[in-house]
Amino acid sequence: MKNIFLSIALLISVFLIQVECSAQVRTVNGMVFTFDSIPLAHVDIKVKSSRLEVKSDTTGRFSVQCNPEDILILTAHGFYSQKVKLNEKSKVVIVNLKMKSGERNREIAIGYGYVSDANKLNAVSSLKSDSEDFSQYTSMYDLIQNRFAGVQILNGEIIIRGLKSLNASSAALIVLNGIPTDPSILNTLPPGDVKRIDVLKDGGTAAF
Repeated sequence: MKNIFLSIALLISVFLIQVECSAQVRTVNGMVFTFDSIPLAHVDIKVKSSRLEVKSDTTGRFSVQCNPEDILILTAHGFYSQKVKLNEKSKVVIVNLKMKSGERNREIAIGYGYVSDANKLNAVSSLKSDSEDFSQYTSMYDLIQNRFAGVQILNGEIIIRGLKSLNASSAALIVLNGIPTDPSILNTLPPGDVKRIDVLKDGGTAAF
């Protein structure tokens, strides 16, 4: 009889532990981007505690069950893996994956279906001389700062979305007539000689 009571007590203890653990598991929703605004599909999201894996959908969204203080590990070919540490208050996670440098990694991102539109992966904004009179501006810096929203010039460097930080760069890449251009020549280049300008964000990213 004593063994029966011990068995019952043990079963009750196990049940209570399972109930308590189940109560701690919660659902966290998230979104995955690159270059701050381009949603990434089919990114692998792994929960460290349970090794549960899900993938982001075509809009970059995902939903996953995890513990209150868990870690999510995001991986995608052509991008740097990123870990996101959750806390008890985390309900929504926004992750900005950093793409590895090189044209090959852009091709990989498109080939694996992470990005559906190749153009979105490249140009943040662009202007053509057939729709804008570039010659009305005194310099290329003047043109870029006045015609591209969210761009500022700081010490000769073209910045997107604020100043550079220790963790990520906000510097832009300027492509003139299809050729990446060193900012140092912008002061000497007449705006009237340019046919097309593309302002691209670099790979600097951060998780929120």
